[in-house]
Amino acid sequence: MAKLLYIGTHGTDDPTLASLPFIGANGAKEAGHEPLVALFGEATHLMKSGTEDAVQGVGFPPFKDVLATTIANGTPIYV
Repeated sequence: MAKLLYIGTHGTDDPTLASLPFIGANGAKEAGHEPLVALFGEATHLMKSGTEDAVQGVGFPPFKDVLATTIANGTPIYV
């Protein structure tokens, strides 16, 4: 089992790229690894209440569902 750090720098400015660290972390958790997510710059706005409803990446599930899975997995999110 590996510890993996996923870094996010995009938020509402690019919903597709904003979703990637969380989707990667969710996949790593399912594979038995210990993921962590660190958010910088614009990505920190994703943690504001209500913002998750407005983000929808192309080809991905709604961000609010992806974030809910990340939280349910117990993955630490550093802002």
